[in-house]
Amino acid sequence: MLSFGCLCLLLGLGYWLRRKIVLLQNLYLPASVIAGLLGLLIFQTLEIPAEVSKGWNKLPGQLINIVFACLFLGAALPPISRVWKSSSRQLAYGQIVAWGQYAVGCFFVLLLFKPFFNLPDIFAGIMPVGFEGGHGTAGGMGPTFDDLGFPEMKDYALAAATGGILGAIIVGMALVNWAIRKGYVERKSRPGVHADDFSGLIPHEHRPAAGKVTVSSDVIGSLSLHLVFVGAAILLGWLMKEGMLLFVEPPAEGEKVSTAYQILSSFPLFPLCMLGGVIVQLLADKLDPHEHMDEGLMLRIQNCALDFLVVAAIATIRIDVVAQQWVPIVVLILAGILWNVLMLTVFARRAFKDAWFERGIAEMGQSMGVTATGLLLLRVVDPDYETEAAEAFASKQLLHEPFMGGGLWTGAAIPLLAIWGGWPIFGIAVGAICIWTVMLIVLNRKTG
Repeated sequence: MLSFGCLCLLLGLGYWLRRKIVLLQNLYLPASVIAGLLGLLIFQTLEIPAEVSKGWNKLPGQLINIVFACLFLGAALPPISRVWKSSSRQLAYGQIVAWGQYAVGCFFVLLLFKPFFNLPDIFAGIMPVGFEGGHGTAGGMGPTFDDLGFPEMKDYALAAATGGILGAIIVGMALVNWAIRKGYVERKSRPGVHADDFSGLIPHEHRPAAGKVTVSSDVIGSLSLHLVFVGAAILLGWLMKEGMLLFVEPPAEGEKVSTAYQILSSFPLFPLCMLGGVIVQLLADKLDPHEHMDEGLMLRIQNCALDFLVVAAIATIRIDVVAQQWVPIVVLILAGILWNVLMLTVFARRAFKDAWFERGIAEMGQSMGVTATGLLLLRVVDPDYETEAAEAFASKQLLHEPFMGGGLWTGAAIPLLAIWGGWPIFGIAVGAICIWTVMLIVLNRKTG
C-alpha cells in the first residue's frame, strides 16, 4: 500500500505542477508524463527506499492489458463499410506514416548503428514502438523484451516515447504557426485556445458527465460491473494466446526453440485483450438489449489505467542503461521526427485535396504521441471541427489501432526483428508503404 500511495502522490504532484507552471501548460504535457519525469528525477538524485516503488516496474505490463481491453468496449461497433467510407484515405495515409517509422528504424540500425555501435536488429523497433505506440505500449512491451533477452529495450523505447511526445507538441505547434502564416489551413484567422484549456481545469458550467450508472448499486456497483466486462475481455485475450500455443510444441530440454514457438510465446498479451474486447462488445450488441455498458465509464477506466501506467513506466526508466546508447537513441528520435515532418509538409498536401494540413497534423500528433495529442493539434487549427479531418481521423483509428500503435503488427514486429533480423522487416515495411500509396492514389481518383 505504501508504493501505491506514493504513486498516487506522485501523480497528484504532476497535476499540481501542470496547473502552476506556465511552461508545462504551453507544452500541453499530460500530468502523467510530468509525474513520471518528476519521479525519474527523484529516484536518480535521492536515496529512496525500495519499498516506495515496489512493484512499479511490473505495472506497465499489467495495466496495458486493461487499456487495450477497453478500446472498443462501451459503444456499439459501427459497420466496417461505413467506417471505411469515412476514413479510407486517412487510414491509407496513417498506415504509410506508421510503416515508414519501421522502415526508417531498420534503415538506420542496419546501415549505421549495427556496424558502428554493435546494436542488435531489435533496436530498430524502439522508435516505432515509442512513437506510434506511446508510453503505454513501450512500457507494456517490457515482458516481450524480457522474453527475447533484451530487457534494456524497454528503457530505450520509453526514452523514444518521451522524445516523441515532446517532439509532437513542440514541432507540431511550430508547424501550426507556419501553416497559419502560409495560409494552408482552412480557418484563415489565427486560432485561439480558451485559458482554462491550459491548466486543464474545466469550469463548473462546462463539466461533462463522467459516465452513466447502468445498474442499481443495491445489486452491484456500476463501476464493478464494467470491470467485469474488462476482465472478460482480458480473459478472452489470455485464452487466445494459450490457444495459439497449443498448436506449437514447446521445445524439450536441450532442443532448439522453433521459430513459431518463439514468436507465439513472446507475443504480447495486450493486442489479444483488444480483440477480446471486440468479442465482448459484439456479444453485448447482440445479447444485451439493456445496454449494461456505458462508454463514459469505460473511458474513465481506460484513462485511469493509462495514467498510472505512464507514471510508473517513466519513473522506473533506468537512466544508466539509456545513457550507454544515448547517441543512437537521439539520432533515431530525430530521424523519426524528420520522417513525420516530411510526411506532413511534402506528402500530405499531395495525398489530400481537402484540409490536407488539418488531416496531416492530426496524424503527426498521433504517430508521435497518443491519439489525444493528434486531436489537440487538430483542435488548434480546427477548434470547431468544421473540416472533415476530425471525423476521418476518429473513424480511421477504429481500423488503424488493431494493427499499428500497439496492435497486432506492433506485437509481432518486435519478436520478428529478434528472430528474422532487420532486412526482412525493412522489406515488409517498404512493401506496405508501396501498397498503401497505390491504394491512396486509387481512392483519391475515386473521390474525384
